[in-house]
Amino acid sequence: MGLDEIYTTLIMEESRSTHNKRDLEEPTYKELGHNPSCGDEITLQIKMKGDVLEDLSYSGIGCAISQASTSIMIDTVRGKTRSEAVAMADTFINMIKGVSLTEEEEDALEDAMAFQGISKLPARVKCAVLPWYTLKNIMEGEK
Repeated sequence: MGLDEIYTTLIMEESRSTHNKRDLEEPTYKELGHNPSCGDEITLQIKMKGDVLEDLSYSGIGCAISQASTSIMIDTVRGKTRSEAVAMADTFINMIKGVSLTEEEEDALEDAMAFQGISKLPARVKCAVLPWYTLKNIMEGEK
């Protein structure tokens, strides 16, 4: 099985996974992310403990890419500080825009690297970046 097939399998499995699709009790932040061009919609919930993203969850509807990207993003940034989460979001968005990443940046993105090929599918780019921009809006708007 090639790397592209492994990534495709990971995206499909994560899009159906419900381990991050739930409501948090008393989230610190709750924000709607919406992609009007295709109808993807997520509500991202974050529970902070000091400067750390202690827990995250989401609800919403959308294509497999937006749902998988949201779930993988949550797994990737859970336990990180606000500034680490923003840096990871910037790295992910740059990757989707086709910017070459360092090996360290690739390692930091973990399973989110599965979306690297999305940059070749312009119609799907907004689906993949939706949760990451929603996260940035929350983290940068609440400094």
